[in-house]
Amino acid sequence: MWCWSRQSAICIPRTATSSPRSRGRRKGAKVAPPRFRSRKDNRQSIRLTRNGFSLRPNRRLYVAKVGALRVAWSRELPSEPSSVTIIKDASGRYFASFVVQTDDQPLPESDTEVGIDLGLTTFAVLSDGTTIAAPRFLRQAERRLRKAQKSLSRKDKGSKNRGKARIRLAKAHARVADTRRDWAHKHSTRIVRDNQAIFVEDLSVKGLARTRLAKSSTTPGGACSPGW
Repeated sequence: MWCWSRQSAICIPRTATSSPRSRGRRKGAKVAPPRFRSRKDNRQSIRLTRNGFSLRPNRRLYVAKVGALRVAWSRELPSEPSSVTIIKDASGRYFASFVVQTDDQPLPESDTEVGIDLGLTTFAVLSDGTTIAAPRFLRQAERRLRKAQKSLSRKDKGSKNRGKARIRLAKAHARVADTRRDWAHKHSTRIVRDNQAIFVEDLSVKGLARTRLAKSSTTPGGACSPGW
């Protein structure tokens, strides 16, 4: 049941105010409390507005107090950016994420519809009979990941060699994650462009990840499929 507050014009659930036991509780899985950022975090980011960066004619990104940075552009910017976020991930790679203004351009309509059934031996089976094979990116990289993890465990904590080993392990994990994400995006884009409506089964991938089928359910890229 919901009630309206005329003064603030905010919809407030009555159950959250009437019952003392319901205060501070929420539905769904438990989440950790927020924490402050630290210099020891593996992922660092900083956001700059228009007075903190600029794009040079030589396609370089100028950042205040840093200088001109060479950028490997993934695509052309559709408009003038209003802000940029510089991100450093755990493997030591840097990314620049721009905020731009774009116009929505809907895809051409299609007369076909498709249903998707996720699997373990195959990634998915479509209602038209198309079978999408399950790539084993994680299983193929298990040996390399195991070797990098063992090398990291042998290093002394706080040493420079441990820092180098940690970066090597992070790069190995990033390579697997990038490959899986690229594969999932390509297939999802093709399915969305070719069909007007998509039907997906109500499957809890997180629930399967807590069972003995955890690696089999997440290795084909099942963790990426609910985001379609």
